[in-house]
Amino acid sequence: MKLHPEYNEYRISVPHEFENVFTHFYFAENTSETSVAKTLLPTYQTILLFCFGESATMSTREKTIINLDKCMVFGPVRQAFEYTLPAGCSILVANFKDDAFFRFFGKISIEQSVRHPDELLEENCFTDLWHQLTQLDSTTEQVNHILEFCSPYLQHQDSTSQLLSSFDNHLLNPVKVIAEQTQQTERNIQRKQKEQFGYSLKELNRYNRFLKAIKIIEEETEKQKQVKWFTIIDECGYYDQSQLIHDFKHFINISPAQYLKFQQEICNPKSQ
Repeated sequence: MKLHPEYNEYRISVPHEFENVFTHFYFAENTSETSVAKTLLPTYQTILLFCFGESATMSTREKTIINLDKCMVFGPVRQAFEYTLPAGCSILVANFKDDAFFRFFGKISIEQSVRHPDELLEENCFTDLWHQLTQLDSTTEQVNHILEFCSPYLQHQDSTSQLLSSFDNHLLNPVKVIAEQTQQTERNIQRKQKEQFGYSLKELNRYNRFLKAIKIIEEETEKQKQVKWFTIIDECGYYDQSQLIHDFKHFINISPAQYLKFQQEICNPKSQ
């Protein structure tokens, strides 16, 4: 039985030519008569959100309430946040991949902030885009329109960023390896990673460890099996139970046991 039978959500894949720009699009709508609150897990992505109908709201960990009217850009999303869709509200979210946001907007720091995307450009084009999207009949048409709109703004990914995006050998230090390959200093590679991706590799490794734990929990609960915490600690590379708890508190401000209890109310965009 669905928790909210009139709350619909799904993810939308992107065409091959945009796979190094967006991981996916996400759509959610509330067709019920009451507001629906959700918690979004951290994604370490910068996201561009379009809101239709009634304004959605977002609550930060500091309990600051932000109205999401028309469109907003924020990220990289380092920690979970709560969002509420009132009756008659829908959202469409573009999830930028790796350094794609930097390649659109250049050296603009938006860490831990929420801004209207029109502020990032000289022209008022995102509000115009929102008005155009409201005239389209389907989510598919809206996604295609956004992709078409984005194409002229995107810059090509440089060779160093390509290496950072594709590095997948967990036994080696990517900064050291890429510095040697590109004949740059390690400090320069670290600076580029932080500046263009919005987070350090150390942060990303910690997040991936946490995400692996989340995935195991979700798989076990789907099979209706009891979650074995010490197995998760071992498989994810945690030192002990306290380190696992510390990561859950850091990223989503609840314990692993609380996550298990409230799992239906938490949106994990990585697993949909």
